[in-house]
Amino acid sequence: MTLDPSYLEYAKRRQGMDHDLYPWSNLFERKAIVWPGGRKVLTWIVIDLEWFPITPADKPFRAPGHMQTAYPDYRHYTSRDYGNRVGIYRLLDALASVGAKVSVAANATLAARYPALIADVLAAGHEIIAHSTDMNGTIASGLPEDEERALIAASLNGIETASGTRPTGWLSIARSQSFNTPALLAEAGLTYMCDWVNDDLPYRMTTPSGPILNLPLNHELSDRQILNVQQQSMASYREQMKDAYAWLSREAESHGGRMLTLNLTPYITGLPYRMAEFENLLAWLADQPGHGFATGAEIAAAAGPQLD
Repeated sequence: MTLDPSYLEYAKRRQGMDHDLYPWSNLFERKAIVWPGGRKVLTWIVIDLEWFPITPADKPFRAPGHMQTAYPDYRHYTSRDYGNRVGIYRLLDALASVGAKVSVAANATLAARYPALIADVLAAGHEIIAHSTDMNGTIASGLPEDEERALIAASLNGIETASGTRPTGWLSIARSQSFNTPALLAEAGLTYMCDWVNDDLPYRMTTPSGPILNLPLNHELSDRQILNVQQQSMASYREQMKDAYAWLSREAESHGGRMLTLNLTPYITGLPYRMAEFENLLAWLADQPGHGFATGAEIAAAAGPQLD
């Protein structure tokens, strides 16, 4: 029995990922990106400021790091709150010591509950980007489009109310999206998102609602993945980030500007026994020739025109 040839026909088949959001391309064959000031590597740090309701929502999925034991789960609830009471301020002090400006991905509910924290982040010169409403505000296919649109709007409005500025960047919980998310984020007027991790440099998506940049925020380099999931030490984390920087710096010599992404969680990295290694990492990065720290908005502004 032979297979009907029509069985293999698929109208959306493309080189890459079978969609029209962007053309597939090889990182090493693209036009080189030039960073401001001739920098070779920009380190983009994203800190997650999150509020976990004490009762988790399991649809469409439970957010990573959410409550895990029987209600009321004070052990996990208060450890997450530690990050917003203590850990974040340790991170802000460490960043200030090297003059690094970063992107802080905040839940809108956290911004409403802790306006002084948002004010402190902004006073230090950092960027606030939207990170859903709270850690029950997950997105996946199956979430009705109107509900997702409303969630995005509530997230942006909440951050704008607390900070006085409407975010230009978006990070989904667990970097999870539906098939509608890129278009809905573009429709909402966002400049960039951080959810797709299939590259080392920004690239442009074209959606039915207009263009949006994706700034890949590498999950494998996150503190949650290395310190919590893989149970590695902070010293090992520091060495892995240095190794990543060294490799990217070598690539930049022949292929143009590169981007090192660090995703940090205050209740993980902000613990006292991890801070010395983190400060050492920041100081080492700051001393590297051709290195710079940048926010997501700064990277988007620099890369965007070069992608046209």
